[in-house]
Amino acid sequence: MSPLAEGLERRIAAEGPITIAAFMAEALMHPTHGYYTKSDPFGVDGDFTTAPEISQIFGELIGLWCADVWRQLGAPEEIALAELGPGRGTLMADALRASAVLPAFREAVSVHLVEASPFLRSRQAQALAAFSPTWHETAASLPDVPTLLIANEFFDALPIHQFVFTPNGWRERLVTSVDGVFAVIVSPQATPRERLIDGVVSANAQVGNIAEVCPAALSIMEAMSAKLAQHGGAALIVDYGSVESQARPTLQSVRNHKAHDFLEAPGSADITAHVDFAALVRAAGPQVQCWGPISQADFLSRLGLAERAARLAANATESQIKDIETACHRLIAAEEMGNLFKALAVTVGGTIVPPAFEECTGFNEK
Repeated sequence: MSPLAEGLERRIAAEGPITIAAFMAEALMHPTHGYYTKSDPFGVDGDFTTAPEISQIFGELIGLWCADVWRQLGAPEEIALAELGPGRGTLMADALRASAVLPAFREAVSVHLVEASPFLRSRQAQALAAFSPTWHETAASLPDVPTLLIANEFFDALPIHQFVFTPNGWRERLVTSVDGVFAVIVSPQATPRERLIDGVVSANAQVGNIAEVCPAALSIMEAMSAKLAQHGGAALIVDYGSVESQARPTLQSVRNHKAHDFLEAPGSADITAHVDFAALVRAAGPQVQCWGPISQADFLSRLGLAERAARLAANATESQIKDIETACHRLIAAEEMGNLFKALAVTVGGTIVPPAFEECTGFNEK
């Protein structure tokens, strides 16, 4: 048994069963043995591949998106370009390279990375050495200036609570340890966190339905929106999940690009859950405007993915052209990332229309 598993077992022995959120938080972000704190999980040699690692086009288009929003904001002389959970720094590096077409934007930008993992910070430092980034433990310490905030596959990794609907109402699913093996049980009593379950989900619940809630995501979204409302700017969230809140289990674990039991060998595999975009919009509140979510396919296509791919292919070898086509297919095909992944934009005021969201109507959650 690993040191992390032993620690979790001791905690359960002392405190009793713990929430799935607590188990997930330790497995992913334990200071010494957590999945994200001790290794590089990205790419072919890791456990999963994100869009920025699939193609440079993804980050480039987001960089141009940011530059256009900056222009719509009135081209402020100082603006923070911040990313939550920046991975290897690949997206930010591609975004900054592409935005060089607007030198005034690059001159106005200061780069900020919200990253808790020392290991990943070292990778980001290598990728972004030319841009002198500033690191933050949380988004709360981002500077009080207009901000363009990017969150790509960030919210899906935040710890969730899971509930099952029983004849006695919602009951939380907890993690216990039996003879050294972790297992999920159902709490015999109600917990206060049940109040966070979407009202529509609760009203239509049937026995056996599973609901998931991510308090951390709601808190971050609320704080992020308040910061934008106070200082100006915009946010772009790209992640996989549903447009509406649904009663279904989405908790999943991946190791070596294959499905993995999230209870087995904590700290050795990624654990995520689908993002509830409707819940994020509700958390944003009336102080900002939310646009979308729209599919990743629509988002990237409207920003010019095909045109950018064609320009890259014009100076590429046959092998490189095939790689470009394969990468674009993964990003926008319905059976790949195109429909499951969504993009949500957040703006302040009534004059900004974020690129790719022109066909949406910006709305405030009442």
